[in-house]
Amino acid sequence: VQLQASGGGLVQPGGSLTISCAVSGRTFRDLHMAWFRQAPGKERELVAAISGSGFLTRYVDSVKGRFTISRANAETMVYLQMNNLKPEDAAVYYCAADQSTLPSAGRSPDYWGQGTQVTVSS
Repeated sequence: VQLQASGGGLVQPGGSLTISCAVSGRTFRDLHMAWFRQAPGKERELVAAISGSGFLTRYVDSVKGRFTISRANAETMVYLQMNNLKPEDAAVYYCAADQSTLPSAGRSPDYWGQGTQVTVSS
């Protein structure tokens, strides 16, 4: 499975950004997808996850109501729409996939992509 994240950049506090992940190498609907992030000096954390069907989602409390994870199975893409960004959201965001279960904070997914940098600063 290959995961290619893109769309990171610099955004002002309160702004919005959508990052994307292109997935190949396996039947996309069989994969549960997630976005993780890691800021300098901090541990990597699960930001959001979505089931293969798209019916189940999971978010870390700090982004609920601001971030939305979605997937387009026909295009084998997964997205993270981020609204009302805060400086503490700045991190490298990683796309990840799991073939067995909805990704959770306590379990490392099977596959990882490279990160995309999100910077939140005025």
